[in-house]
Amino acid sequence: MPKKPTKASGYSPKTVEIVKATCLYVATKLGDFVDELAIVGGLAPSLLVPQTTLPAGAEPHVGTMDLDLGLAVALLKEERYRTLSERLRRAGFSPDTNEEGNPTRQRWKIEETGTKVTVDFLISPMSPGDVGGKIRDLEKDFAAVITPGLHLAFQDRSREKLSGKTITGEMASREVWACGPGAYVVLKTLAFGSRGENKDAYDLFYVIRNYGRSVEDVAERLTPLLKDPDAKKAVEILKRDFTHIESLGPRRVAEFLGVDRGISETGGYGAAYGAAYGGTDAESALRADVVGFVGQLLQRIGV
Repeated sequence: MPKKPTKASGYSPKTVEIVKATCLYVATKLGDFVDELAIVGGLAPSLLVPQTTLPAGAEPHVGTMDLDLGLAVALLKEERYRTLSERLRRAGFSPDTNEEGNPTRQRWKIEETGTKVTVDFLISPMSPGDVGGKIRDLEKDFAAVITPGLHLAFQDRSREKLSGKTITGEMASREVWACGPGAYVVLKTLAFGSRGENKDAYDLFYVIRNYGRSVEDVAERLTPLLKDPDAKKAVEILKRDFTHIESLGPRRVAEFLGVDRGISETGGYGAAYGAAYGGTDAESALRADVVGFVGQLLQRIGV
């Protein structure tokens, strides 16, 4: 599987529509599992922030190249994952392969009309020895990535409606659970803390800046989670990496959006800041906004 782009210019509206169509297709095949699945990762922001009624000054989310599905722990305890994996096989999904050509049990693919889309499966740690990023085998060819904080996506979640054509061309409409904004802040912050990806910093900033009416709405969803150890760790990472204009977080948001040298490679915030400020001032303005919005969030939750 090719590496994910480090800049917004590597994403296209067509790609995110294909991922949404795949998500809708999965929802039609796993309807009775809907309460035990949560959409996380790069698709969640475009579901949490309605793309047709964006806040003033906001641009559409750049999208994602794959679908991340969180699995509830109950699926393991009740061994319902066997039914889930069999449904996926019958629907045309199969394990993907890595760059060496070996099967990836935690990432499955579907190929329709010449287009390949992948689905990554995630699951919460279940014992003290579980390490984030490691693979938990569920079956011989079906596994999930151990993801700290994932359990919060089942505590703070948002029911969203998907309508349109599935990846197979069928017209459909289904409701799915997306990771809520509070849990999303925790998950993306933890992800950034462990791998430092530009896209993680951007996704995090996008939701904090654009969800609901203001940062207050994000804080309202995050506050009930703050007693959780994973949420506490996420807050510490936000303080460490997002509260100074020269910190990793703001710099990597600017790099992702193509304003690290005052030039936007795509539409969106990069273009807006470039037009308003130009040159290195555009980068500074964007970084200051990242620090400002994260600072507001931390203030609202009492940090």
